[in-house]
Amino acid sequence: MERRGILRLLFLLVSVFLLLFLTWVSLPYPYVPSIKADLLDCATSSPWCNPNTRLLPTTTSHIFPHRRPPIDHASDVPKHPLDPLTVQELNRVRDIISSHALFRSKPYALHSVVLEEPAKRLVLRWRLGSPLLPRKASVVARVDGATHVLTVELESGRVTSRDSGLVSGYPTMTIEDMTTATWAPFSSPEFNRTISDRGVDMNDVACLPISLGWYGKSEEKKRLIKVQCYSMKDTANFYMRPIEGLTVLVDMDTREVVNVVDQGKNIPIPKAANTDYRYSAQRKIDRHDQKYLKLRINPISLEQAKGPSFTVENDHIVKWANWEFHLKPDPRAGVIISQVKVRDPDSGELRNVMYKGMTSELFVPYMDPTDAWYFKTYMDAGEYGFGLQAMPLDPLNDCPRNAYYMDAVFAAGDGKPYVRSNMVCVFESYAGDIAWRHSESPITGMEIREVRPKVTLVVRMAASVANYDYIMDWEFQADGLIRMKVGLSGILMVKGTPLMNLNEVSSPENLYGTILSENVIGVIHDHYVTYYLDMDVDGSENSFVKVDIQRQKTSPGESPRKSYLKATRNLVKTEKDAQIKLKLYEPSEFHVINPNKKTRVGNPVGYKVVPGGTAASLLDLDDPPQKRGAFTNNQIWVTPYNRSEEWAGGLFVYQSQGEDTLATWSERNRPIENRDIVLWYTLGFHHIPCQEDFPIMPTVSSSFDLKPVNFFESNPILRMPPNTENDLPVCRADAFS
Repeated sequence: MERRGILRLLFLLVSVFLLLFLTWVSLPYPYVPSIKADLLDCATSSPWCNPNTRLLPTTTSHIFPHRRPPIDHASDVPKHPLDPLTVQELNRVRDIISSHALFRSKPYALHSVVLEEPAKRLVLRWRLGSPLLPRKASVVARVDGATHVLTVELESGRVTSRDSGLVSGYPTMTIEDMTTATWAPFSSPEFNRTISDRGVDMNDVACLPISLGWYGKSEEKKRLIKVQCYSMKDTANFYMRPIEGLTVLVDMDTREVVNVVDQGKNIPIPKAANTDYRYSAQRKIDRHDQKYLKLRINPISLEQAKGPSFTVENDHIVKWANWEFHLKPDPRAGVIISQVKVRDPDSGELRNVMYKGMTSELFVPYMDPTDAWYFKTYMDAGEYGFGLQAMPLDPLNDCPRNAYYMDAVFAAGDGKPYVRSNMVCVFESYAGDIAWRHSESPITGMEIREVRPKVTLVVRMAASVANYDYIMDWEFQADGLIRMKVGLSGILMVKGTPLMNLNEVSSPENLYGTILSENVIGVIHDHYVTYYLDMDVDGSENSFVKVDIQRQKTSPGESPRKSYLKATRNLVKTEKDAQIKLKLYEPSEFHVINPNKKTRVGNPVGYKVVPGGTAASLLDLDDPPQKRGAFTNNQIWVTPYNRSEEWAGGLFVYQSQGEDTLATWSERNRPIENRDIVLWYTLGFHHIPCQEDFPIMPTVSSSFDLKPVNFFESNPILRMPPNTENDLPVCRADAFS
């Protein structure tokens, strides 16, 4: 009996062991980056790479079945002078820095490690097949509390310090800065007591790092950040459950809490009901409550029987239709488009349009002057890094089936390279639009109907800067037009309130926003996106022309008409005259021309800005946020090319005082006639929240164009063929009723 019992026990133990072993081997293994590559893939290691480390679950609610497998970038090599730094090059920079005297035995962080682009004249002369220009890295580092701007020569290992000028401010925060800032409050007994007094479980607390702008000398000589927190209980959308009035000031260098302010003890935390925007949550509602309308739209996809019309050569050169350009991700700008050329339909020549285009800065001021809100005036590129906040794109939803995806390789705070997978996509788009058409009237007796479909090429990136999502498109049309488009989506930054209904308010205008749900106010705010556009229209020597459209009166007896419109071309000679505020009833066109190149009939070749998204800042020019965001004082600026003037808010934006901005540079009033010039355009949105923005916002978009004006001899897509039935595949639906 005893022996039988022992055998039974052994059998039970073996069975348990086998069960555990089978369970273990069937578990999904996380992707482990190659040790040789020394990479960290942000698509699979988001707790490291996302600034909101503490507030993100480690599981994902969506699987990407069509995403290509991760690419090992360890063996990447640059092939073009403007190619971003590779994994090998970033590791080389890291080795050079760590052994340099400045960094030995001192705490340091690398806030930016990017390619130091070669001189423009050298890049323009370089040709494919020529030796690559010397590779250098531009490094912004904080060493023992001081900021240094360095040039690192990769081949020689030489490190040179660059003078950044006597300007205020600090460099872009690192991911580590943001992550440690969100953890810092939990070391404060006062903060922990406050959370407990509010009745919130510590395990449900999620915190955000909020840049604080600059409001006086009390904030100087310390790299500070404010942290505000939310309740994650019962919802993934914690942004809708603010612990209102609680603000923690943190020193980012010492990682210590400076003070804790709580002015919202009597403000309830909004309920979690109806805040979850995920598809899984909506399906649960559908199953349990049949009164909700089920929105059903059959899937739609662009199918290309012959494959895409574009190619990506040497990893970064995009060629499509008559366009060719260099494309790369950037940790601050997000995406940089360079050496943009279009092929002339008559001569076959590739002609220069733009040397470099990028998002230079974003300015997002909230319109609530109260203590917990006045400082919320974000500059998302210079403070947070627009590219650092870009998340992997979702195939079939962010980008269509025919998209090509591009990864980014960035440097962490210690210099270690990591991969941001699927950060950029490139695809052809067709939305049923028409490129050109004409049908002849029957009265002419001519049966003519000529139509051409409009297909465009889109370069897309989406940045999730905490709650807000920005969809950034560069759209290229075959007729020579370039469209810069910004889509706003994501989740509102909301304010907790005791109010349940608007009928409880005597003066709704004093709410600083709109009641979206019980105890929730969506605060009014603006979005400004400033673009840097280094135009090289048929060469670098360009001029800026303001074409004023004015009413002209006819002379007595001259015509039955009393008035007509007249276009007057004014050549702008200096920067101040190129500071443009758009006016609806004083319209103008704005041309960048090459005065040295003429069309067959004598017009200077050029491109014009077609404005859109024209909301302008209404803040007082002396308001501290507007001083820092002075680059939004005008919608259009033109400056002479200067490689040190690329970031509209200045090189160091964080806690800057606004003395190194586009507005400051433009006041020098330098000559801009027949010179290498840069065009700046600011796309603006006023956002007064509404209930349709709750709990997540439908995308709102705006755009502006760069359009050829006398650049071609005639319509450049005149010879584009129409579609025929034989060109297109026939797709049959599974079911149709």
